[in-house]
Amino acid sequence: MIYGCMGLGGAWDDTPVTAADIDRAERAVHAAVEIGVTWFDHADIYTRGKAEQVFGEVLRRDPGLRDRVRLQTKCGIRLGESALQAYYDLSRAAILERADASLERLGVDRVDILLLHRPDPLMDPAEVADAYGELHAAGKVGALGVSNMSAAQMSLLQRHLDEPLVANQLEMSLHRRDWLESGVLVNHPEGSGLSFPEGTVEYCRANDIRIQAWGSLAQGVYSGAPRTEADNAAYDLVDAMAKEKDTTAEAIVLGWLMRHPARIEPVIGTANPDRIRACADAEAQAAAMTNVEWYALWTAARGKPVP
Repeated sequence: MIYGCMGLGGAWDDTPVTAADIDRAERAVHAAVEIGVTWFDHADIYTRGKAEQVFGEVLRRDPGLRDRVRLQTKCGIRLGESALQAYYDLSRAAILERADASLERLGVDRVDILLLHRPDPLMDPAEVADAYGELHAAGKVGALGVSNMSAAQMSLLQRHLDEPLVANQLEMSLHRRDWLESGVLVNHPEGSGLSFPEGTVEYCRANDIRIQAWGSLAQGVYSGAPRTEADNAAYDLVDAMAKEKDTTAEAIVLGWLMRHPARIEPVIGTANPDRIRACADAEAQAAAMTNVEWYALWTAARGKPVP
C-alpha cells in the first residue's frame, strides 16, 4: 500500500502552514508507517505545495524517518497561473523547475519516482526524456512514472526514454470500475459507455509497470460515508464479509483491488489515523479472498450479474 498525502497541509489556498497542520500530518504519517506503509505519494499542487511542506517538517521532527520511507511526487499541473484556473505543462523547463521546488519543500535531495501528473497534449516526449535524464543524472530522481495515462501515451513516451517507465497511477476502486469492465465488456453493448482506455492495465502488466490506484477507498462509500441506494448492496456485502472475517470494511475494499493479478497498489488518501489503521489487514484479506468472493463483490457493486 501507498500513503497519498493529498489531504495534508490544510486548505487549498495560500494560507501559511500552521503547527496544527504539521501535527495532523505527523499523526497520519506515523499511522501509515505503523501499518507497514513505506511509500508516500505527493504532488507539487497538493494543498498548493503545503502537503510537501508539512511532510518535510514531519521528516525534520523525526530524523530517522527518512531512511525508512520512499518518496514519489508528481508535476505537470499548473493551478491559478496566467489567468487560467488550471493547465498542463510538461515542458522541459517546467519539469526541472517543479522537481527542484518539490525537493526543497520536502527537505530531501532525492525522490524515488517522479510522476507526470496528467497527459499534456502539447508534450514533446523528447523534452520530457531530456528533463528526466538531467534530474536522474544529478541524483535527484530515481525513476520516472506517469499518472492518468493510457497505454498509447505510455508507449509514445517510452520510445524516447532510455529507462523504462516504472509506474502509472490511475483511479481504481470497487466503486470506479471502468479499468476492470473495459476489458470484460469488449464486443458488448454495455462497453460503449466506458471511458477507460482499453488495454492500459494489460500494457502495464506486460511491461512491469506498477499500477497505483488513487481513490482506492472510494471516498468511504463502502465504509461509512454517505452513499446512494445503488451502493447499498455492495455496502451490505462488504460489511457482512468484514464481520465474518473479523476485519474492517476498508481491508475488504482494498483487498478486493489487491486480489487482482495486476498487483494493484492502493493509494490510501485519508488523513484520519484511525481510518489509516483500518487498512492494515488489506494484504491479508487479498491473499485469503476466493474467486467467488471477489466476483460477489464485483457483482454487488455493479448492481447486476456479469454478462
